[in-house]
Amino acid sequence: MIPLPAQEAVLRDHCSHARYVWNLAVEQHAHWRPGRARAPGYLEQCRQLTAARFEYDWLRAGSQTVQQQALRDFNQAIAAFLDSGNAAGRPSWRKAGRDEGFRIVGRGSQWEVRRLSRKIGQVWVPKAGWVRFRWSRAVPTDVKSYRVTLDRAGRWHIAFAAIPAPVPAPGYDKVVGIDLGVVVSAALSTGELLHVPGLTWREQTRLRRLERKLARAKRGSARRKKVRLAIARLRVRETDRRKDWAEKKTTDIAQRFDLIKVEDLRIKNMTQSAKGTRENPGRNVRQKAGLNRGILRSGWGLLVRRLEEKAPGRVERINPRFTSQRCSACGLVDAKSRKSQARFVCTACGYACHADVNAARNIAAGHAVTARGGFRSAGPANREPQLLASLTG
Repeated sequence: MIPLPAQEAVLRDHCSHARYVWNLAVEQHAHWRPGRARAPGYLEQCRQLTAARFEYDWLRAGSQTVQQQALRDFNQAIAAFLDSGNAAGRPSWRKAGRDEGFRIVGRGSQWEVRRLSRKIGQVWVPKAGWVRFRWSRAVPTDVKSYRVTLDRAGRWHIAFAAIPAPVPAPGYDKVVGIDLGVVVSAALSTGELLHVPGLTWREQTRLRRLERKLARAKRGSARRKKVRLAIARLRVRETDRRKDWAEKKTTDIAQRFDLIKVEDLRIKNMTQSAKGTRENPGRNVRQKAGLNRGILRSGWGLLVRRLEEKAPGRVERINPRFTSQRCSACGLVDAKSRKSQARFVCTACGYACHADVNAARNIAAGHAVTARGGFRSAGPANREPQLLASLTG
């Protein structure tokens, strides 16, 4: 979005009001305990909001739609938390500078959108008037709401609530396996190696310099605020590149293949801190922290989530057990076949391939092996590599 200075002040007020109402709702539900009266629901909170707006002028000066939608967002978050089939956590406090945004509903009565030129559009924001934004794609006519957010780099964004149609399958019955990694972000069974674009070495050098400068800056000073903004701009540049890469690659994969098989990885468990406790301190904490950053920087979760959204019903999660040790040509499972991070040479048949591509081909085949390494329907083939070599030769 491209708001004028006066409009930006109104947008910031909307963000503050939405955050204030949300935090009040969090406080009400945090006060509830077994044996006490039930926490108020959405309708009761709306009545309380009406009474608060009547009593406080600064709250009445804001948009009632913004404040009510903050309550509705909280009600949806509580419903997701109480749903046993949903993994959402308990709604928590929202912080200024980090959680900045609000939602507007009621197209036709509360807001409208129009296009001014090929790249510029206007949207009506209550209390702010017509605010310009960059027109990146057509806004569907059935859109009923939009959300405005402010990121840490000081950029305003607008997102219209619309669910795009899924990418149609090509119809060629083609299957692809995807192996996820850190050095190679995603390896396809076709032999393609995909790398997430990150910061250049010049940008990384500047980021380290700014982080050292931030550590020396006094808290609350204008200099510290300026340095934090510069760091945030570099961080969002890296995030934007990762999101753009994920969108383009997932669309390409969904258009080319009918069935997509990916590793079923528990990313949250894999990126847990190894720091431990004071009584039981962890080991290799700094190395594990670096690995966690590499995993999160690779965008595994974003890639799989966008594939499932663009190709619903065509994405299959495969157990990754022993896929990196199994030969995709003869089926032998041997840890010694993995010569290095990038090279795989089978100790039985001599098949050589990029290690990640070999794992991706095992994922595409959907093979599952037992804890000993053999097929579920056969014996433990990795116990007799010489016999297997003679039989396959």
